[in-house]
Amino acid sequence: MSASLVETVDIEAPVSVTWALWSDVTKWPSFLSHVRIVQRLDESRFAWQLSLPGADKNFVAELTEVVPEHRIAWRTTEGVHHAGVVTFHRLSDTSSRVTLQIEYDPKGFVERLGALTNLDSTLANYDLGEFQKLAETAAA
Repeated sequence: MSASLVETVDIEAPVSVTWALWSDVTKWPSFLSHVRIVQRLDESRFAWQLSLPGADKNFVAELTEVVPEHRIAWRTTEGVHHAGVVTFHRLSDTSSRVTLQIEYDPKGFVERLGALTNLDSTLANYDLGEFQKLAETAAA
């Protein structure tokens, strides 16, 4: 079973601010509620520790594409299987749109239930809301 989600948030902050925050791995645990630790392994690989309902996950992901102020794409190389992209869109000089797309392979009952009931989308939407607050505070 494969699952996917797409979530978008409009933010009262320029793309330069949203990009700078998202591209700083040290900031991820402050807006991604399930992320405990992200550690840079080298230029393109990161070790992740997640705490999800019913399961803790560890994996290594590598960046597959980085276009400054436009997109960051990744895929896992060890651990859970997923891939995703975050895109940054200029709406005006002072506002932007951030879109998160993730494809993943839910394992176990809890993850499959989350995919079937859209709990994963709810969590992603919550995290984007936290990112919106962080970006709008930084832009103020």
